[in-house]
Amino acid sequence: MNLFEQKHIVTSDEIDEYNHVNNVVYVQWMQNISDAHWKELSKNVTNLDYVWFVIRHEVDYKNQAVLGDEVTLKTWVGKTEGIKSVRHFEMYRGDTLLVKSQTTFCLLDATTKKPRRITKEVTNLLLP
Repeated sequence: MNLFEQKHIVTSDEIDEYNHVNNVVYVQWMQNISDAHWKELSKNVTNLDYVWFVIRHEVDYKNQAVLGDEVTLKTWVGKTEGIKSVRHFEMYRGDTLLVKSQTTFCLLDATTKKPRRITKEVTNLLLP
């Protein structure tokens, strides 16, 4: 597993009327850490002629985070074949699991925006 991790302190603009992190904020964090991980994995690739497009989110909200909490965001890439790749996420406050989720991405040609098969070179970037 090629684990990527970031820390985040919950800010006031991420809190909803129930005084905890709004559910859509977790999805934004998923997007942010996905982007950061992909940039790290592909930093030595000079010609990226493809892009990733989300086709499914599956999110289990286990516990709540509140203002000022330090949240540890973790992500790694799982099953990758054909045109799809599944990215996993876990978010913690200390040892407490807040969110467990996965997102299915589809690989698209950067020019045509049509799905394209994931090559061995892309798989080698994603999986250790």
